[in-house]
Amino acid sequence: MQMTWNEIPWKEEQLLMDTKHYAVFKDKFPVTRGHILFVPKETDWKHLAMCYKAAYNWGYGWVEQNFCDSYNIGQNCGVEAGQTVMYPHIHLIPRRKGDMKDPRGGIRNVIPGKGNYQKYKTNAEIQELTG
Repeated sequence: MQMTWNEIPWKEEQLLMDTKHYAVFKDKFPVTRGHILFVPKETDWKHLAMCYKAAYNWGYGWVEQNFCDSYNIGQNCGVEAGQTVMYPHIHLIPRRKGDMKDPRGGIRNVIPGKGNYQKYKTNAEIQELTG
């Protein structure tokens, strides 16, 4: 069951920015230093698109200011994808050189061992992994 804006569990002390269309919060359980969330105030695609654009611009600014080397932007959509707060929100995760031994594959690493598809020689090997 999807929550409403008033039911989301983020607290005022986690709030970094509040706009007419979305808010930005510190992640309560950050994956890296600076991990933040962009949360639309309405659940339609326009508000979600604003969040993605804002997250991209924020991340780009981080790189320009040397806060991080790179960043991931992502969303968990549904329980099987790992969503625990049933309200749409976008994760912006700063990445730094050395934070993972092999970061290739990025978000593909949500399923352990499947991130670096480049190490497989054929599509058949990849298919075997994915079932």
